[in-house]
Amino acid sequence: MGAANPNLKYWLGFSKTYSIGTVSLRRMLEHFGSIEQCWHASAGDLLHIEGVAPAIIEKLQNEKKKLPPLEKLEEKVLNSDIQVLTLEDENYPAKLKEIYDPPFVLYVKGSFGRHNPERSLAIVGSRRASTSIKVTLKKIIGELKGTDITIVSGLAEGVDGCAHWAAIENGLPTIAALGSGFDYLFPPSHKDLFARIIDGNGAVVTEYFPDTQPQVYTFPRRNRIISGLSQGTLVAEAGLKSGALITARLCLEQGRELMCIPGDINNSNTNGVYKLIKDGAAVVTEAQDILHLLRWDDVSTNMQAKNKNTIKLLDNEKQIYDI
Repeated sequence: MGAANPNLKYWLGFSKTYSIGTVSLRRMLEHFGSIEQCWHASAGDLLHIEGVAPAIIEKLQNEKKKLPPLEKLEEKVLNSDIQVLTLEDENYPAKLKEIYDPPFVLYVKGSFGRHNPERSLAIVGSRRASTSIKVTLKKIIGELKGTDITIVSGLAEGVDGCAHWAAIENGLPTIAALGSGFDYLFPPSHKDLFARIIDGNGAVVTEYFPDTQPQVYTFPRRNRIISGLSQGTLVAEAGLKSGALITARLCLEQGRELMCIPGDINNSNTNGVYKLIKDGAAVVTEAQDILHLLRWDDVSTNMQAKNKNTIKLLDNEKQIYDI
């Protein structure tokens, strides 16, 4: 994919410069018309773009001087078995492109082949997930077995890891969004999970160049990708200062459905969940709630049909079952 894109090196160049955010780059693209022209634009040219501050322009020019040749950046990525999707690519995820500040570059390992973009569910929550919420989450995801619903999360410890593993165990595709480049898998304890996802169970994505180390700010930023890829977000457990609440806020800003699994009121990790519920988030206790809230009723019908076909009944039993 990358080798066929003559503009790839310019996208990668901007990906390595941290002074330009997604919104500023989109303004530049609207002004100049192509990513190549954006890259070669002088400081004077950039000053004519409304919303791109002089301080940002100065930082960008300084960062560009410190970069290796763009061909070297391109070579590193193409030799790393990484697919690169840019905002100008047709197969860039459509739901993600709809948000206010979509990543202008998305690095991908694995495949979107099994991913139904119209049926993606984000699941987020505490890294210190309780045994109770893990059991509940596995039950709910297990009830989605046999559907084409994709489970999206952040590959973190706790709820994220539980959601990814439950998806794999039930034959559902799953997508993980990283808060680092592929050279720095975090947390390292999820190395096996990472391998299972990219080996036929889905995709791992990140907006960060492969050699980007995880930072405090990179994880909140990646949360918009998790919610942006999904029709709705399910919060499984979260304290008042949990990163899951950031994802919940982004979900609402993106106009998507926000849902919560209620938990033990004596567990401080449910304080954030109950705050969201009090503010209007929907309550989920079973998979059917998710299907109803996201208007995936045809999935429910297909699940019932499959279950009916797999149950062997006598004639009188069948009559009762149909009733």
